Amino acid sequence: MTDSNCPFCILNDRVLKENKQARAFLSNPRKVPGHFLVVPKRHIEKPWELTTEELQDIFELVFFIEQRLVDKLGQGADIRQNYRPYLKQGRIKVDHVHFHVYPRYKDDYLEQVSEKYETDLFTDLDPEENDDFSRMLNDD
Repeated sequence: MTDSNCPFCILNDRVLKENKQARAFLSNPRKVPGHFLVVPKRHIEKPWELTTEELQDIFELVFFIEQRLVDKLGQGADIRQNYRPYLKQGRIKVDHVHFHVYPRYKDDYLEQVSEKYETDLFTDLDPEENDDFSRMLNDD
């Protein structure tokens, strides 16, 4: 099922690699050169509604791209998926589940402009917080 209003459902010639359930293409806009997106072919917004087959095909492409990026463009790679239904769809937020894959290397652009400031965000884990989240995950 596709959504005619969804830019990820109507990719046409932007698809660079695909398999049965997923496709990969360059992000536009992008954070860095080689910033890929991997999406299921079926229009879906909530990541937990992906089928096992979709997840397998998505991660087959994610890992393929990650390996190629590390071999050709960087020393590492970041993989992330965001679910933010509270944000309105626009140029940098699309209501179609997707995974970002982009190359990383020491002192790259992302490190220079933002991530060097993130170390101040980290705090030590409080044992009570750990217990609270353990209960949340295990409550039936």
